[in-house]
Amino acid sequence: MSPQTETKASVGFKAGVKDYKLTYYTPDYETEDTDILAAFRVTPQPGVPPEE
Repeated sequence: MSPQTETKASVGFKAGVKDYKLTYYTPDYETEDTDILAAFRVTPQPGVPPEE
């Protein structure tokens, strides 16, 4: 019989939606020569933060 283990949610990811600027948005990121850049034009939506 294998030993029993305990999983804690705080160790990995918790379910739910996270604030975009806390997880993905990095305003001070500097590009490297190997980065592939893309630009998209989007229409701003009311009530949505601009960094999203």
